[in-house]
Amino acid sequence: MIETLRWEGELVRVERHMARAARTCAGLGYPFDATAARAALEAAVCAPVARMRLTMDAAGGLEVACVPMEGPAPEAMRVALHPVRLEASDPYLAIKTTHRALYDQALRARPEGVDEWLFANTQGVLCEGSFMNVFCRLRVEGDVLTSPVSAGLLPGILREEMLEIGRCREAEIRLDDLAGAELWVGNSLRGLIRAELIEAAPLVV
Repeated sequence: MIETLRWEGELVRVERHMARAARTCAGLGYPFDATAARAALEAAVCAPVARMRLTMDAAGGLEVACVPMEGPAPEAMRVALHPVRLEASDPYLAIKTTHRALYDQALRARPEGVDEWLFANTQGVLCEGSFMNVFCRLRVEGDVLTSPVSAGLLPGILREEMLEIGRCREAEIRLDDLAGAELWVGNSLRGLIRAELIEAAPLVV
């Protein structure tokens, strides 16, 4: 199990992260102690603004890594569609674990000029990025959309918050609808960032 949080004088959205970690562990049959997890995170803080990565194994063993974060998030990111299509039925897409070889390999193989990959499923529905959720406005003055978890994606913490406060709603985003659409990517660590969809160099997959 993995949770990646932002430290900024305190753990940002920590209650949401702990709730998701508890759900993940319950689904996997792992024990989870939210109090111990929070204590481990706070004990490992290494900078005023930091990326905190919590991992937990099947026996409940906790590890925390802390990396200082420097500078603000970028104003925009260049994103491209990855050629591999996801199977919406894959249960690991909806939980945050180390079972993510495709995404890790994709990140290592990003062509120059691509900040983030976008993945779609075999039905042509836009799902998520390799480390961020995706949001889209298909029409001027239209609603901001994010595809449902059933399409094959992680229910991110920022996404959860945006849905709860009405900043977006769930609806399938089809690749055929992306021409001229506004795009954003985001997660709890970096916030919401405007995205520019570009053509990437062909990959051997």
